[in-house]
Amino acid sequence: MPNQVKTVSQTRVVLAQVAMPGDANPAGNVHGGTIMKLIDNAAGVVAMRHTRRNVVTASIDRLDFHYPVFVGNLIILKACLNRVGKTSMEVGVRVEAENVMTGEIRHTASAYLTFVALDADGYPTNVPELISETLEDKRRLAEAVERYERRRCTNCRR
Repeated sequence: MPNQVKTVSQTRVVLAQVAMPGDANPAGNVHGGTIMKLIDNAAGVVAMRHTRRNVVTASIDRLDFHYPVFVGNLIILKACLNRVGKTSMEVGVRVEAENVMTGEIRHTASAYLTFVALDADGYPTNVPELISETLEDKRRLAEAVERYERRRCTNCRR
């Protein structure tokens, strides 16, 4: 049933992929666009898991790259739902790169994306409510509400 209430943990996703030479520049650094695509994919899975519907990316609120990812690293994407509105939802994604030879893990990027759920005709439709279970979930919700309010204020000035 698409509109049942769900918890953050029910939609949490962890995806992993080895960075290959085709993902990188000649120096062995993975392209930012490759990381962006992986982020969008992970976040989209979270949104679809929550709504059990088709979803579209409406915006990327923020994307920060902290460290490079290199060929051979294991790219780990941890994504979860932060906030839901009537038809939209914010997903947070944390990207880590693991050197599989040493076990060192670095936080390489973070992003916040907004998705809209679509009905069978391709129109925005209501999304299930979200229950924040843990203190971490509640912190992420509060921060997501702040980002939403900032976006609303920015959009009001247009």
